[in-house]
Amino acid sequence: MKRIVFLTCIGSVALALTAWGAPKDRPATRSAKGKSTPSAHTVSARGGGHVARHAAPVRTSRSFSAARSHQRAIAATPRTRSSSVARGRAVRSSRVETAKVRSTRTVNARTTVAARNRTAIDRERSLARANTLRTNRVEPARLRNAQAANANARLAARNNLAVNRATNARIVNNWRSDRFRSSNYTAFYNYNRRWHDRSWWRRNYTRIIFVSGGWWYWNTGYWYPAWGYASGAYYPYDGPIYGYNDLSPDQVIVNVQSQLQRDGYYAGPVDGILGSQTRQALAAFQADHGLAITSAVDRPTLATLGLA
Repeated sequence: MKRIVFLTCIGSVALALTAWGAPKDRPATRSAKGKSTPSAHTVSARGGGHVARHAAPVRTSRSFSAARSHQRAIAATPRTRSSSVARGRAVRSSRVETAKVRSTRTVNARTTVAARNRTAIDRERSLARANTLRTNRVEPARLRNAQAANANARLAARNNLAVNRATNARIVNNWRSDRFRSSNYTAFYNYNRRWHDRSWWRRNYTRIIFVSGGWWYWNTGYWYPAWGYASGAYYPYDGPIYGYNDLSPDQVIVNVQSQLQRDGYYAGPVDGILGSQTRQALAAFQADHGLAITSAVDRPTLATLGLA
């Protein structure tokens, strides 16, 4: 009995010393464990021997609350880490988006500047082209005006010369002189006005045409006025007209007028009518070239003009 009491006292003293020597800042769970009711000692006296048994420590409400708070802290720790990781990722993604926006703005700004520069360059090119076109248009216009002025001056000089030459020339209507006895002027030397009706002209000549208000018939290389073929016929010129290349008399006269105009002898209209102005130009040309002055379209004159 004394031994049992002694052992019990020693155990109580040991537990008291242990509780007193434990650190004060340890978690509440440990302090609760240290302050828990000491396990009871039981003494078994089987077989006449005394055996001391320590009972399992009893858990109090404090120890249970401390354990739960510790588990909650442990369970909350991964959530806190995951939330911090998520925040870090969000911050990184926001920074990346901000960088993308800035780069996009920079590219847009550069594109805008490049577009403005291109627009300015296109405007300058357009202005340069417009100026070039204007210059190209103005210069040819000036050149044309100068050419037209020169042509008009030359034409005026020719007209003046033609007028002077035609004024000095005398129109010849009589071809009975000895100068017209040669074969080149036989048609003029033997010409006489002939009056016949329409039926007579058709019986004797196969080619009769109407030109410049009158009727003309073809005979041995010359065109002659067919007097009496129709009433009211008009003949500004009464005499033969040499024909070539199967041309009508009016077309022959047009060619003669054009060539006399180029040579500076004729300044009138090119109308195919052998009037007084054309006959004066022919007389001036024939006189200058040593031809017999017929004041008409004869073979030597056409050859000298370069037409026949």
